Amino acid sequence: MSDLEQARPAGEALSRRLVGALPTAVLVLVALVGAWFLWPSSLGGCTTLTIVSGHSMDGTYRTGDLVVSRCGPAEVGDVIVYQPQDMGGVRVIHRIVGGTADDGWVVQGDNNDFTDPWTPRGDEVVGVARVHVGGAGALSSLFLSPVVWVSLILVAAGILCWPARQDDEPAADVEPEPAVVP
Repeated sequence: MSDLEQARPAGEALSRRLVGALPTAVLVLVALVGAWFLWPSSLGGCTTLTIVSGHSMDGTYRTGDLVVSRCGPAEVGDVIVYQPQDMGGVRVIHRIVGGTADDGWVVQGDNNDFTDPWTPRGDEVVGVARVHVGGAGALSSLFLSPVVWVSLILVAAGILCWPARQDDEPAADVEPEPAVVP
């Protein structure tokens, strides 16, 4: 057998392994890209999920809608999410109607006939609205509830701790068959 004939099967095996690893590599790549886009700003990322509450943005967003915002430069006409410093971490989602990032943006709800009393500067803007999912906030808020998480943990613990039937024990309602001797 020549060296070329011996090298061919090894090369084929290597190519089969590479082709077999391709789906895993693609899945890892998609997961990394997804994590980069969805990494929350609270953990140093650039994405903020906001559940709309109230009627100030009616016509654009409704109570219970989920808005995904990303950090980046804002301009007049953009809908932004910002946190006024004197409001204890409350987020406001309104449209920029004037101003600048340095002097402070003039913002207003689409359904309001007045501007906001705050003029957020660039560092107070959490993100610019990029994606809107109608009604998804109601479902998302379930996963923010401690009651839901405690319930899920208790159910999981119950399933894990439930005693299992041993394979060598016969079921209680099954009678053993009599042995037949030929």
